[in-house]
Amino acid sequence: MAADPTHRAIEAVFRIERARLIATLARMTRDVDRAEELAQEALLSALTEWPKSGVPDRPGAWLTAAAKRRLIDGARHQSMLERKHAEIARERDAETDMSAEAIEAARDDPLGDELLGLIFAACHPVVSPEARAALTLRLVGGLTVEEIARAFLSSEAAIAARITRAKKAIAKAGVAFEVPRGAELRARLGSVLEVVYLIFNEGYAATAGPSLVRPPLCAEAQRLARILAGLMPEQPEVVGLLALVEIQASRLAARADVDGRFVPLTEQNRARWDQLLIRRGLNALDRAEALGGTDGAYVLQAALAACHARARSAESTDWARISALYDRLAEVVPSPVVELNRAVAHSMAFGPEAGLRLVDDIANAALLRNYAPLPAARGDFLFRAGRTGEARAEFEAAAALAANERERDFLLARAAACAP
Repeated sequence: MAADPTHRAIEAVFRIERARLIATLARMTRDVDRAEELAQEALLSALTEWPKSGVPDRPGAWLTAAAKRRLIDGARHQSMLERKHAEIARERDAETDMSAEAIEAARDDPLGDELLGLIFAACHPVVSPEARAALTLRLVGGLTVEEIARAFLSSEAAIAARITRAKKAIAKAGVAFEVPRGAELRARLGSVLEVVYLIFNEGYAATAGPSLVRPPLCAEAQRLARILAGLMPEQPEVVGLLALVEIQASRLAARADVDGRFVPLTEQNRARWDQLLIRRGLNALDRAEALGGTDGAYVLQAALAACHARARSAESTDWARISALYDRLAEVVPSPVVELNRAVAHSMAFGPEAGLRLVDDIANAALLRNYAPLPAARGDFLFRAGRTGEARAEFEAAAALAANERERDFLLARAAACAP
């Protein structure tokens, strides 16, 4: 159909603008569900109008204006929204004559960033800790419930319930969709940092689908990390997170070959690493360490990433230092996933048998049940130890658990390489 390319373009634009549009609307309505409904109605308007008029120069501003008109018109006819209508009507007087440029400028104001305000609302204390990241990934990352469930190694029903409860808690408490100040900002910062990094990780290693990476999610997480570092330049963990995402993002272009196939870190073409992002990340790491954050979780992870960034080749990587950093990280934030990464580092520094000993200690951890990287790592250790028959079984088990198509293809290729 002739309209299909236009519709695809509209849907692509909407995926980019969706999170910030919801953030704007949630700030106005203080109702996440209503904000999502209005965003969807704006998309329907675009699907009707844009095929005739073309995609506007500032699609985000157009969608925002369309959603606000829907909100105002709806408020006029619903008595249950009389209070909200009064608030919106007062705001409309100031916004009626706003140009597209003015709307866009307001949306890009770094100190009043509405998207960051949406994340702080999702991380409000009235929302349970386990629900904060799920809600933010749904609203900001645009992930489906299924994708979030895979990211959290949980069931779809459990994730859907978390998101629903979180939305109700925010609405009931009348949470403001804005960046808090002072002591409240510091109290909620840990959850926000965690969520920003989860968003980055979903972009860096997509949990499902045909693509290995989702660069827009990485870019959004980097933008949010930069805003946070600008707001809190003396907080070492904030600066450490910025260093971490900048260094990690420098490798995005090298993580897949021209056909989209996964390329492991040790085999990547380092000429494709973004040197500007590496310099930014290393500078941020220096600042974080100077602030006394050497034992912070994000600063430690940034230091780990820096070891790879500084190595001119895979062979020159300082795996002994990486192992020592993982030893410390396991003390600061103990978890089976950190222990698994620690096992990989030790296998590279001290041989595959060292990795096998460590990975066997966590093989029965509940969090790693049905977690593809566990059998994948064990398969690599066994392969390097010459135990190819056992390695093949581990790679096949990992491929069966992998939801990402590119990751699955890579694991199956490794299994095939173990054949006699």
